[in-house]
Amino acid sequence: MARNILRSASAFTARASQRRRLSETSSGLQFWARSNGISKKSYLVASAVGSVITGSVILHFSTIPNSASGLPNQNVLFADSSESTSWWPRQIPFIKRRSTASDGESEKKSGDQDPPSQRQVVKDEDKEDDSGVTSRLSKAAGSTTTDEWSKIPDKIADYIVPSWLKFLPGFISKLQGELSMAPGTLAWEIWDEGHNPEVHPEILWDTSVRVSETLCSDEVAFIQKRKIQTRKALAKYIGIEEKDINPNDIPTIAMCGSGGGLRALVAGCSSYLSARESGLFDCLTYTAGVSGSCWLQALYYSTLSGGQSHQQLINHLKHRLDVHIAFPPAALNLLNSAPTNKYLLSGVIEKVKGLPKAEFGIVDVYGLLLTARLFVPKGELQVDADDLKLSNQRRYIDEGQQPLPIYTAVRHEIPVEEKESTNPAAARAKAQREAWFQWFEFTPYEFWCEELGAGIPTWAMGHQFEGGRTKWRENGLALPELRISLFLGIWGSAFCATLSHYYKEIRPVLKGITGFGGVDDMMRERDQDLVKVHPIEPATIPNFAAGMQDQLPASCPESIIKNDTLQLMDAGMSNNLPIYPLLRPGRDVDVLICFDASADVKTDNWLKVVDGYARQRGIKGWPMGAGWPPEGATPGEIEKELDKAQASSEADAKKKLGDAKVDPEASKDAKASNRPQKTTALSYCNVWVGSTEERTSGEEPPQSKLVDEDMELMRPDAGITVIYFPFMKNPKVDGVDPMTSDFMSTWNFIYTPEQIDKVVQLARANFNEGNEQTKRAVRAVYERKKEKRLVKEAEERKLRRQRKLRLGQAGRKLGEGDHGDHFT
Repeated sequence: MARNILRSASAFTARASQRRRLSETSSGLQFWARSNGISKKSYLVASAVGSVITGSVILHFSTIPNSASGLPNQNVLFADSSESTSWWPRQIPFIKRRSTASDGESEKKSGDQDPPSQRQVVKDEDKEDDSGVTSRLSKAAGSTTTDEWSKIPDKIADYIVPSWLKFLPGFISKLQGELSMAPGTLAWEIWDEGHNPEVHPEILWDTSVRVSETLCSDEVAFIQKRKIQTRKALAKYIGIEEKDINPNDIPTIAMCGSGGGLRALVAGCSSYLSARESGLFDCLTYTAGVSGSCWLQALYYSTLSGGQSHQQLINHLKHRLDVHIAFPPAALNLLNSAPTNKYLLSGVIEKVKGLPKAEFGIVDVYGLLLTARLFVPKGELQVDADDLKLSNQRRYIDEGQQPLPIYTAVRHEIPVEEKESTNPAAARAKAQREAWFQWFEFTPYEFWCEELGAGIPTWAMGHQFEGGRTKWRENGLALPELRISLFLGIWGSAFCATLSHYYKEIRPVLKGITGFGGVDDMMRERDQDLVKVHPIEPATIPNFAAGMQDQLPASCPESIIKNDTLQLMDAGMSNNLPIYPLLRPGRDVDVLICFDASADVKTDNWLKVVDGYARQRGIKGWPMGAGWPPEGATPGEIEKELDKAQASSEADAKKKLGDAKVDPEASKDAKASNRPQKTTALSYCNVWVGSTEERTSGEEPPQSKLVDEDMELMRPDAGITVIYFPFMKNPKVDGVDPMTSDFMSTWNFIYTPEQIDKVVQLARANFNEGNEQTKRAVRAVYERKKEKRLVKEAEERKLRRQRKLRLGQAGRKLGEGDHGDHFT
């Protein structure tokens, strides 16, 4: 029955696609399926899910009127401020689907209907049933499931599709007018300025791809300068005299933030502010981010933070986040008003005009909308063009005055199955096994990929490369550096997930529908095909590795060498915490502090995911098995365990923070006697430590447990210390819960000042719960490094003394040694 349902849905989707003139999307998927050797049966599954996920969005695209996306006939584009358009409803107006002749209703003009909730696509009473799909699903699954299955597209769209996607046609139509290259137009002026070396000196600079596993020279110099700054900060933080601190004892501390859209941006800003107020932030050498935490770093290293002040940044967000990024009057106003429009559109025009093979798509528009909302100050006039180039952030770190920011994105490598293989099943298994995400890191110094062992200067992102060298354009120049407006979209493009990711997201919505079991089994069987399809294409940038087949490691995939562009997306597709770049050799991180504002913090253990990476890279000291849940726990048990950690009162919270942790021997006894086994206690601040001890057997290293005593951090063989702050509700802050508060959804793009205050208070309260524990952990790591240095120096003195004794240079007369004379 389930197979018939999917085939019927797929057949309907195909006809609906033709009817809605979506043949380009359909043919593209079919071509992809044929080229990758996917069977017709598997393609039906993928197309069914793809139509469910994307069909509603594309339908909106095709039905939006051409007249400014249905905006009222009022001229608001030249208002002094986007916030002055008070006549427009606060929520995004919903563009209703176009009625058909069979509906028996006259078509409503766009804008006539009342706007629903921002996160809802269409109200239940407005959802229309298509007679074609209704009849087919009735025959396949029976009349009892007709109504349920006919509403699936709307339910899924409501659940996972960002609302701003429905309004892209209007923006794209408007951009087409702005991108006209007629002489005297804004686009013509931007393109002409892009050839001016006084404005963009990097267009004259030649460079080559750096192939090396080591850090670039600029980062090495930064580390030395940063140690001078962190010495004073560390002395103040742990309460000792600066003169007593040896530079070799200073631990390298890194802080990272998770993905999670504006929730991660606001919560991360508050967590970093709390860390600064405690003195911890000034002890950092690195910060790293995924998605919304990348936006946080980009804003912090700009003029908008008012001299790198997190409090000033929070104030800025209060002025800018109460309007949706896709709110038409506000966004279109910024794209039409000078001088703001020039700064916002520069990167787009240079990419579209100068990189014909780097397609302009949804992610680019998304980045443009984010930039218009986040990088434009209150008043919308004083935009600083220097804020939009990543390499310009060097001015904040070159002397070691601030931590080095690391931004992340991933490329999805999807190998093509071997068509001529004698064993098709083995070929498919190999292709599935070799599909992986390649991590790319961006710093103000270098754009680098660990998998390739290669990178280029950040200012050269925009240059085209061939065989490892700059490929000059016909005019002898290169393009200017790609703007942050493009990167904001790439860093936060979680909607570019695969069909497999999408299905995992929507699975809870479908669970209650009759016949779901058969559909679920079929989807699981075809997961190896769904994991290869991205319904929304990732953004593209020039590929610096093109034509470098003889210079890169043998493990480098052939596809990345042959392509002129790189498709990059949100690193949260691989891991929602940016830990991998911080484990890179040469950075030598001793303490890693993680602020996790992930939406699925109760079920996904992003720390444990690092175990496989550490084994593959041979990284010593990582705490294997860090995070939760205990081995073998179900998602339900995980959630219950975390709920227990979230105390119901302040007194309860203090009690839980002092609870004892798991005793491995007691656990074995409990299993043997069938008594309930205690699980690892969780709290607002959780600390694990790895081990550098050499293992002589092939057995798996023991699972790390939460640090109970600070002395565990001072063991000579102690490795990396991980301090983990999950973003959870706190009894000290009423009325806000990251798991249930609707405004905290990853896809919510409106935060009122009051909501920002609530998020800030919650993040601050959670940090304060673990502030003292974090300080003790840092002090313990410092003492361990100091003791290790003193022991090493004592051994070196002993060896020097023995050498002098053997040479007769240890304060004795010439000819005397430590062997005695003939009378002795």
